[in-house]
Parts: sequence; structure tokens; C-alpha cells
Amino acid sequence: MEEFAVYILYSEKFNKNYTGCTSNLIERFKSHNLLGTKGYTLKFRPW
Repeated sequence: MEEFAVYILYSEKFNKNYTGCTSNLIERFKSHNLLGTKGYTLKFRPW
């Protein structure tokens, strides 16, 4: 059975929280801060 992690990101700059879940926490965190080119979390970087 695959394991998942629930995570909460916080942007101090915008005072925003984002909650998500993933099976690969490190890669998902990278995608929020470095790789993504669209989506909700893009406009609130850095996390």
C-alpha cells in the first residue's frame, strides 16, 4: 500500500496557508517552489 503525507505550506509574504497531500513530499515541495508554471500556489511563492 502506498503511503501519503498531508502537508501545510505557509507564505509569510502573503499570510496564506495551503494544504495538500502527496506520496513524494520532497518532489512536491520542489514543484511548489521551483517547477510549477501554473496553479494556485504559484502566485504565493515563496513557501
